[in-house]
Amino acid sequence: MKNPKSFIPDLKELGLLTLGFLPWLLFLFLSGNTMSSLKIAVIISLVASVTLGFGDLKHGFILQWGTCVFFLFCLIAVDFLNNVWVAREMDLLSNVALTTIMWFSVLIGKPFALQYARRGLPKEQWDDKNFIRGCRFITVVWACLMTFAVLISILKRTTWLPFTKGTYFDITILNIVAGLAFTTIFKRKKRLLREHAI
Repeated sequence: MKNPKSFIPDLKELGLLTLGFLPWLLFLFLSGNTMSSLKIAVIISLVASVTLGFGDLKHGFILQWGTCVFFLFCLIAVDFLNNVWVAREMDLLSNVALTTIMWFSVLIGKPFALQYARRGLPKEQWDDKNFIRGCRFITVVWACLMTFAVLISILKRTTWLPFTKGTYFDITILNIVAGLAFTTIFKRKKRLLREHAI
């Protein structure tokens, strides 16, 4: 039987990654169908991105900075200017924003997964080529999943897939769960390979 303690590092890393996405998850669940619920969700998500991600902001984490910039934009456009178009297109805009952040982090050579993964490693392991390659692969998978979310948001605006709003919401949640599950399984496999190699 496998040692249950061997799952503790995986759960810790999953928790840290989920924390990075928490403002987006809060926004997804709290935005609702009215302007007032959207305004409240924007404020809560912005406060969460600053307070929960303060350390990540200080260390220049791309996901955290992108998250803050997006919710600051939403605060100005929705809460202050009452921009109806932005409010109506919010699911598409949020998916495009998150996808852009992820692909941007890959293109500049600082994949967001690498920034999170380095927190749990000694500095002498930060520049390991296999480690960097693995984190880049995780980030590309996430970017592809979010690109899929953008396509779903676009399809939602057509008559090609006449699903209910609830179905589109479920697809979005499933997309995020798939990303978290993939990241956890991939990193656990790599960690176990490293431990067996020692």
